[in-house]
Amino acid sequence: MSRIATAQQMLAHLGLTPADLATQPDTSGRTMPTVAEYLPRVAAAASPGTRRTYGTYWNRMASMLGQLRLDEVTASDIEALMRQVTASARSRRTGRQGRHAGEHVIAAARAVYRRAIADGYLAAADSPAHRVVKPRRLPNPRRALTPEELQDINVVARTSGNDVVLDALLLRLHTETACRRGGALALRLVDLDTRHCLVRLTEKGGTLRWQPITPILAVRLQEHAQARGAVLPTDRLLRYRNGQPISSRRYDHLWRRIGERLPWVAAQGISTHWLRHTTLTWVERHFGYGVARAYAGHTDRRGPATTTYIKADLHSVATALAAMTGQPHPLAAFTPTPDR
Repeated sequence: MSRIATAQQMLAHLGLTPADLATQPDTSGRTMPTVAEYLPRVAAAASPGTRRTYGTYWNRMASMLGQLRLDEVTASDIEALMRQVTASARSRRTGRQGRHAGEHVIAAARAVYRRAIADGYLAAADSPAHRVVKPRRLPNPRRALTPEELQDINVVARTSGNDVVLDALLLRLHTETACRRGGALALRLVDLDTRHCLVRLTEKGGTLRWQPITPILAVRLQEHAQARGAVLPTDRLLRYRNGQPISSRRYDHLWRRIGERLPWVAAQGISTHWLRHTTLTWVERHFGYGVARAYAGHTDRRGPATTTYIKADLHSVATALAAMTGQPHPLAAFTPTPDR
């Protein structure tokens, strides 16, 4: 039984089923495409998020291995590509010496070969990408910020830079909602519900949820959008003073500036995601795992089966927000008192 369980775990890791192994590819009458010929088809079938994540690495595959047919690529070729990308990875403030880039190379190659298997060009056992081990992921250095650290960061954001109103609003939004950068950047005017004090977040994996915010933040977001030219329901909510929607560069400039004034921010590689970690840690400590999971917008079912039954509703999330901020929320189950 242990061998069967091990085999099942290996198949699950490869994203395959026993039926996939029994099915042989039917390549009769078809010419095996080269990597360069096949990659555009992979990109066309991928989601926008997958193309953003893997597009750069698919381009590198086309450059290094493009002339080879899919069945000519070896595990050594994939590993050599991984080594090259890791060595040439751009140094970032929050980088990990190229380890993430190396991991993404393997994931991108596996995505290509999963598509080739599904299209019938190869058998599941013939994928060279699945024979290369991903780099071991290092422990995550993120932690919850202390109240004093969070206050220092907010003070710097509000007292420096060329748009302190926008920067303060960004930090407040991420602290209250624990949203990711992509969720904030995707916000539109129609995603703001000032009556119920909610924002609709669209984040990775296409997940969609309504997230409670404080009444004062709801008002500030509406005022910000109106003052900076958001008129149509589909207009972006967060904007520069010239009326253009912000991009991820605003976050890069914000944290670079904060790091210049607070050296410990730069040294530890603190970023927007640390705000998410800070908020979710507080919610988990005070309201438990179920509420923290709902607050984070997690919908995956990995882990023990009991997680299926650990759920929290919108009112529970609103109650946690009210307790954390000390401000009432129309959907909260109770009004927080100062000593909570």
